[in-house]
Amino acid sequence: MAKKAFCVGINDYPYDGSDLNGCVNDATGWASVLKELFDFKDITIALDKAATKKTMLDGIKSLLKGAKAGDVLVFTNSSHGSYKADTDGDEEKYDEILCPYDIADNDIVDDELRNLFDNVSNDVRLTVVLDNCFSGTATRAPVSEIIPGLRTPDDRRVRFLSPALRGGKILQNPWKARPKRSDTHPESAMKDVLLTGCTDKEYSYDANIDGTYHGAMSFYALQAIREAPQALTYNRLHSRITSLIGDYPQHPQLEGSNANKRRQLFT
Repeated sequence: MAKKAFCVGINDYPYDGSDLNGCVNDATGWASVLKELFDFKDITIALDKAATKKTMLDGIKSLLKGAKAGDVLVFTNSSHGSYKADTDGDEEKYDEILCPYDIADNDIVDDELRNLFDNVSNDVRLTVVLDNCFSGTATRAPVSEIIPGLRTPDDRRVRFLSPALRGGKILQNPWKARPKRSDTHPESAMKDVLLTGCTDKEYSYDANIDGTYHGAMSFYALQAIREAPQALTYNRLHSRITSLIGDYPQHPQLEGSNANKRRQLFT
């Protein structure tokens, strides 16, 4: 049985005022927990300018390549998230995207990830952790939230990169906008377990928490795992994160089949 992980963290972005502080710590934090507590020996980390679209997609493909029944695979991503708006029709729609380092020229659409994960055998244990924003709420958010460089006492920033910075379209009615992808991937059919920092209408936050910069979801997930008196299931981890995340206005999501949610972490 192989145990492999690919962890991505991007603090540095090619836009003034859009850098983050906690993504690199998230990536190294997940890698450390997997190595120390779950005996992962094959871990690849891509940080900042190394985490281009090509590097990220190649890293995921390498993670999945040759996976056999019983193998345990983990992909974590901490970065900005955004959307790609389609406002040409009668109904506003959008694609959710990850923002690699070279986001000025490239993005990673959610369907690209789903197509990769759909090719995994049902007997492979795949966990995906996404601590970034998948948000369609840019035009409704306060300016203090939409501009990552503005300061709060805990140096709180949103992990959302406005499409306007890339010359993209902004959703005019974000609360009514719908993802372009049709609902062809019910949770019961998912091969992976997916843990996200927030819903698709929220922001994931990056902040100085107890003296260390992290994403709020990743910080409390890693804390819950390290402090657990016994092995956690995915359901139990999600419950602990929800209770710990406090005043951060985000709701981490756990998606996957019921059987997979009941499994112990990274097994």
